[in-house]
Amino acid sequence: MGSKSEQLLIVVCILEGRHFPKSSRLSLIVQASFDGETLSTDPVEHREQPQFSTELAWELSRRTLHQHRLQRTPIKLQCFAVDSVSKKRESVGYIVLDLRSVQERKQDPRWFPLLNSKYTKLKPALLLSVQLETDSKPDPVSPDKFRAKQAPPRTASPALDLLPDRLQPVLVADRGFHQIGPEDLCSDMFVLSVTVAFATKLQQLIPCDLKLSAEGSDFFFYYTLLGNDITSEPFHSLLTPTFEPERASVRIRSSKQFLHRFLHQEKSLEIHLCCGSLSLGSADVPLAPLCSSSIDLETKAATAEGAFVLKPPKKQTQPAVRAELPTVGVAVTLRREDAPAPLVPLVPVVSSGPSVQPDPGPDPGPGLDQGPRSPVLSPIPREAPLCEQKAFLLRTLQVYTDSVFPLVSVAPPADSDTSSLSVSAPKVSIPPLAHHFCFSLDLRSIGNLRLPHPISATLRYQYSFFGSSAPVMTPVVTLSRHSEALLPQSFCAFDFAALPQQLHLSFNTVPLVVELWHRPLSSRDELIGRALLQLSHLLRSPRVKGQRLSSAEQSWRQTHQERVPTESAAELSYMASLDDLGLVRATEVTVTESTPTDPAPPHPTAPPSVPAPSLVPPRQTLEYRAALELEMWKEEQEDLFDHQLKQKEQSHMQALAEEWKRRDQEREALLQKKEEEFQCLEEQLHKTLSDLEAREKRLGEAELQTERLQRELRAEHSLTLTELKESGRRLQLDCDHRVALERDKSRLLQEERERLLQQISDAEAKYKSLEKEFLLYREQQNMRPEFRLQSEINLLMLEKVELERKLESITKSKLHYKQQWGRALKELARFKQREQENAMCRLKKQQQELEVMRLKYLSSEERKVTGQEREELEEIKNQINSDHLSRLLEERDTLLRTGVYTHEDRIISELNRQIQEVMKGH
Repeated sequence: MGSKSEQLLIVVCILEGRHFPKSSRLSLIVQASFDGETLSTDPVEHREQPQFSTELAWELSRRTLHQHRLQRTPIKLQCFAVDSVSKKRESVGYIVLDLRSVQERKQDPRWFPLLNSKYTKLKPALLLSVQLETDSKPDPVSPDKFRAKQAPPRTASPALDLLPDRLQPVLVADRGFHQIGPEDLCSDMFVLSVTVAFATKLQQLIPCDLKLSAEGSDFFFYYTLLGNDITSEPFHSLLTPTFEPERASVRIRSSKQFLHRFLHQEKSLEIHLCCGSLSLGSADVPLAPLCSSSIDLETKAATAEGAFVLKPPKKQTQPAVRAELPTVGVAVTLRREDAPAPLVPLVPVVSSGPSVQPDPGPDPGPGLDQGPRSPVLSPIPREAPLCEQKAFLLRTLQVYTDSVFPLVSVAPPADSDTSSLSVSAPKVSIPPLAHHFCFSLDLRSIGNLRLPHPISATLRYQYSFFGSSAPVMTPVVTLSRHSEALLPQSFCAFDFAALPQQLHLSFNTVPLVVELWHRPLSSRDELIGRALLQLSHLLRSPRVKGQRLSSAEQSWRQTHQERVPTESAAELSYMASLDDLGLVRATEVTVTESTPTDPAPPHPTAPPSVPAPSLVPPRQTLEYRAALELEMWKEEQEDLFDHQLKQKEQSHMQALAEEWKRRDQEREALLQKKEEEFQCLEEQLHKTLSDLEAREKRLGEAELQTERLQRELRAEHSLTLTELKESGRRLQLDCDHRVALERDKSRLLQEERERLLQQISDAEAKYKSLEKEFLLYREQQNMRPEFRLQSEINLLMLEKVELERKLESITKSKLHYKQQWGRALKELARFKQREQENAMCRLKKQQQELEVMRLKYLSSEERKVTGQEREELEEIKNQINSDHLSRLLEERDTLLRTGVYTHEDRIISELNRQIQEVMKGH
C-alpha cells in the first residue's frame, strides 16, 4: 500500500441515453451527488438517444474511500428535463451507484435504467462507467480530510442517505423556532440575526420615468428571513436617509452540518429598497462567511457584514463611478443560543411573523436618531396582484389625507326616503370658504360572474374623506354565473363641507374601493375581488345647474354612470352624482367635540313665569341674561376656533413647506442624474452622427455601384430574352413534329386494341364452354363408388379407436392386479415369518421363483396379444391409405387429362400436397 498513490479520483463517465421521447422544447441534464458535493452535465437535446459524453470526478484519499465504503455512501445521479422558456426543471428519474463495486481497473460501460422514471412506458436508461483513477496532483492539505468539502469524514448515519436534496425550514409555532434537518439528528439551538444599519447615495436609484408621489411618500428596506417578511423603519428622504439600525432574529434548531448545508443552499440574502409597492433596487448579502470551518460557533459568532451595492432593475442604468454607487450597510450573524451576542450598537426591533423575535442590544450611539418610531408597514411583494398594490397605495393616501384636511359630518339627506344606509360622524368646525357638497352613490347591479359556482354577494365600501370610517354594506343577493343581479336599497348620500381644492385633490388621487364579498352560511366571509371607482371621472362630467331648496342660490350637479370590472371576477354597474350647494352659511358652522367644554348655558327644566312688564325691566329677566351669556360664550368659542384654525394652518403650512423642500431636493438630485444621462446620450449621439456620415458615404458609393450593375443587368437581360425567343421557336417546331408522330402511334395502338378485344371475346366464349363440360364431368365423378368406400373407412376408423381404448383399459387392469397380488404376497410372507423363520425363507425363495416365471409368462402372453392387435391395425391403416392414395392419383390424372388444368393450378397443387402426406404416413 505504501507504493500506491494516496490521492484518488472517482470518475463517472456519462456517455449517452436511450428510449427517451423527442421534445424540441426541453433539454436534458444529469446531476450527480456524492458526499454533499453536486456536479452536473451541460444541457443536451431531449431526443431518443441523447449524447452526454461527460466525465464527472470527485477527489479523495484512500482512507476516505475506505470510510465511504464502510458507510455505503452512494453516488446518486438524477436526470432532469429543463424547459428552455421558463427554466423549470422536472425530474425524469434517478440512478443509485454502489461505491463498493468501483475498482481501479478500467470497466466497460453498462446500461443503467432510470428508477422512478417519468416515462414509464419507454423505460429510459443511461450508458455509464465508474472507475477509480490515480490523482497525479496530490492534495497539499492533510489526506485525512475531504477534498470536496475540506471537512472531516461524516459520521455513519443511514438516515442521511434518505434526506432530500433541498432542505426546507419548518416552523414550530408553539415552541418559537424553525426546524432545519431531522429532529433526531438536529437538537442544537442557533440564532440567526440580520441588521440593517445605514444607507448612502440612495438618490442614484430614483427612476427617471416614474413619479414616486404616485407610489407613496415613505421609503423602507424589505427582506425575507426564513419566510417572514421584514421591513425597516420608514424614512422620507433618499438624500439623507435617517433611520434607526434594526436587528431581526430567528431561532433555529439544527446541527452545524445541516445549518451549513442550508446556508450553502440559500447562497445569499436579498434586501430591497422599496417605495410603496415599487422596488427601487436590491442588494445580495452572501451567506458563505457564515459557513467558514475556521469559526467555532461554540465560543463566538460567525458574521457577514459590510456595505453592499444596491443594484437597480435591469431597465435602469447604474452609475459607472464606484464612489457614486448606492450602498446599504448590513450585518448577518449566526451564533449558538447560549453563546454571547456580538457587541454591535443596534436598536432592538420587533418584526412581524411568529418566529421573528426582538434581539436586545445596547443603546444607540450619539449619532443615531432616538426620536419616536413610526409603525413599520408591511410591503406588498412584487408578485402581488394589481388590486392589492392599489389597495396599499389607497390606504397610504387616505392616511395622508386624514392628517392634512379636516373632515366634516356625513349623513344622508333628510328627504331621501330611498336611502337604506346612513353614516354619521361627530361634527367639526368648517372653514369660512368651505362649500356644502352632497355625494350620492347608487350601486345598481352586479353581473357577469366568472366563478364556477354561485355566491351570496354583498358589496362593502368606505371613503374617509366623507367624514366617516364606518363601512357601507349592501344587502346580500344571490349571484350566479353569466347572470346579473339587481342591488336593492343600495343608494347612499353623504353631506359634507370641504374646500373645492381638497375635494379635487382627494377625488383625483384616491379612488373609491368597492369590495365584493361572498357570505356563505357555514363558513367565514370570503373576499372575491375589488372594484376601483375613479371619482376623477365624476369631476370631468358636465355640470348641470340647479336651485337649493332652502334659498334662491343656484347649485351645480355632476353625474357619472359606468360599469367597472371587479378584478376579473364580475362587473359592477353604478351611478354617482356630486351636488355643489354653494358656500356654507355662518348658521351652519358647528362646534367640534374637541373644543374645551365650558359650562353650557342654563337649560331650565320648566318654563319660567313671565313677570308683568311694569314690575321687571326687560334686561333683568332670566331670558335676557341667558341669551347674553350664550352670545358671550359664542364669541369666546369663535375666538378660540379662529386661534385653533390659525395654529392648524401654521402646522399644515410648515408640513407642506418641509414636504416641498424634500421634494425639491429630490427633484434636484433627479435633475443632476438626468443631466449626467443626457451628457452620455449626447456623446452617443455624436458618435452615432459620425457613424451615419461614414455610412452615408458608403451608401453613395454603393448606389453608384448599383446603377452600374443595373445597366449591365439590363443589357444581359435583353440578350437573354433574344436567345430565349429563338430557342422557343425551335422548341415549337420540334413539338409539332413530335405531336404528329404521337398521333400516328396512337392510331396504330387503337387498331391493336380492337384486335385484342376480339381475341378476349373469343377466349371468354371458349372458357364458358369448358366450364360447362367440367361441371358435367364433376357430376359424373360424384356418382362413382369411391365415396361409399370413404364412409366405410370412417366407420373402421371409429372401431379402431374403440379397440385401442379397450386395450388401454385392459393394460391398466393387469397392472392393478399385479400390484394387488404383490401386496398379498408380502402380507403372507410377513405372517409366515412370525410362525417359523427358517421355513419362511425357503417358501419365500420358491415363491419368488414362481413369481418370476409367472411374470415372464404373462409378459410373453401380453406381447403376443399386443403384437397381433398392432399388426391388424397397421394392415387396416395401410389398406385405407392405399385406397385413398389411389383415389387421389386417379382424380389428379383425370383433371390433367382434360387439358383445362395444369400443374400450377391451385386444385392440382392441393391434390399433390394430399398425396405427399398420404405417402409419408404410409
